[in-house]
Amino acid sequence: MGYYVPVESGVKLYVEDLNPNGSKTIVFLHGWPLSHKQFEYQFNILPAMGYRCIGIDWRGFGKSDKPISGYDFNRLADDIRTVIDVLQLDSITLVGHSTGGAIAIRYISRYNGYGVSSLVLVDAAAPIGFTEETADRLLEQALNDRPKMMREVTDTFFFQYITSSFAEWFLQLGLQAAGWSTAAIILTLRDEELYADLPKIHVPTLIVHGIHDKVIPYAQAQELKQKIRNSQLVPFHYSGHGCFWEERDKFNQLLMQWIG
Repeated sequence: MGYYVPVESGVKLYVEDLNPNGSKTIVFLHGWPLSHKQFEYQFNILPAMGYRCIGIDWRGFGKSDKPISGYDFNRLADDIRTVIDVLQLDSITLVGHSTGGAIAIRYISRYNGYGVSSLVLVDAAAPIGFTEETADRLLEQALNDRPKMMREVTDTFFFQYITSSFAEWFLQLGLQAAGWSTAAIILTLRDEELYADLPKIHVPTLIVHGIHDKVIPYAQAQELKQKIRNSQLVPFHYSGHGCFWEERDKFNQLLMQWIG
């Protein structure tokens, strides 16, 4: 089931809601510059196992509206709060990948974990995102040859072999975003950091991270483990930045064990 949720005047977010009568709810926040569809290999399995799975496309990405502004972590977290309120969600497991992990952290911090019973950070872009050098290179490409940028992102994303067909599908997920929102998030990842948010996380937190991640180094996951109390770190030894696909069976089993 797919529908739109208004988050401010003139801006609606697309929500994919699978198995709405499921006994436990998982909310998925995708990474930059993708969409909820990156979790296809979770959505294939988890709803049939009795879980309600909700994928949210952030503003500017996927099927959501694409306003010119509103791409800082506070606004993105506010959007998630609105969706949680409108859908009357409670006791959810919030799963955030990469930049989605950063948004999840800001949400927990900003709203005192409202509605969230546990947090899962997947290759999270935290406590920092892009270095200035990386951000400037990606920004130049995003503003001048975005398909080339997305091709290079795809090439560095995975540790395991991907087929040309899969690479093309992945590329198209990124190109569904607007150019301006793609660029705006690069700036957010360069200019914002989340150190002050980490002590405010009070829900049980599972940190999963590919040890071969070339996008967000594994060392950042170790730092999150040190700074988030009541957290657990599980390394994925055969993954880069995409353990949700590269080791999807292990990932799905771990998620189900975590939620119970």
